[in-house]
Amino acid sequence: MPADLGTVADELRRLTVHVRDGGAGVIWRSDGLIITNAHVARSNRQRVELFDGRVVDATVTRRDVRRDLALLRADFSNASAVRIRDSNELRSGELAIAIGHPLGFRGALSTGVIHGHGPIAGWDHLPWVQADIRLAPGNSGGPLADAEGRVVGINTMIAGRLGLAVPSNAVRAFVARETQRAALGVTIRPVQAGLLVLEVQPDSPAARASLLPGDLLTGLSIAELYDAIQAGGIMTLRFARGGRRVREVAVRLAA
Repeated sequence: MPADLGTVADELRRLTVHVRDGGAGVIWRSDGLIITNAHVARSNRQRVELFDGRVVDATVTRRDVRRDLALLRADFSNASAVRIRDSNELRSGELAIAIGHPLGFRGALSTGVIHGHGPIAGWDHLPWVQADIRLAPGNSGGPLADAEGRVVGINTMIAGRLGLAVPSNAVRAFVARETQRAALGVTIRPVQAGLLVLEVQPDSPAARASLLPGDLLTGLSIAELYDAIQAGGIMTLRFARGGRRVREVAVRLAA
């Protein structure tokens, strides 16, 4: 354990924001660019509280639901930003530090160790930073850092006893994209029979195609749905509503 852990934690706290929709975020760049999880910033307009207590408006300008990332532009500039480490350099057993707002405790510190970095067997091919660290829902979107306070990932979920974070290299690639990808406008959850629609964003392609919360998308996986969305244009969805027969609907995707 480094002797200056308190200094490292204080630095991370100053660069971790509270996203009022229900989680944390990271000041990724000094021009007001904030990174959080897509499941944290569900609406396009957000209120973000900074470490010094200021509350600023922010707009979600890009989402990647597969990687569970969202990019926010906030109304401040010339701020400090996190230091970022190449996540490919991580080694098992390194100290891991997480900052977030679990259970309403602002700027709470958790420590643990890096368990691994890479895809998880039985999931998909995407890499994750896996850490043996205690996390709670309020940590979502907050930083996972090394012993020097350099961010190596964005905390996203808990799987078994491990916390999973989107690697910093994946976040860098997400920020570097110049164009916003197509979107369907739904929040979904995998269930045994398909993909359950939890929410439908107003005035989205899904809403215009008359999809409703509770509909069950059938015949495709999350990865297949993601690939179809990224292809853009018009896609055909098969869904069941209220346990009745399966219907089909054509959806014209938009950014």
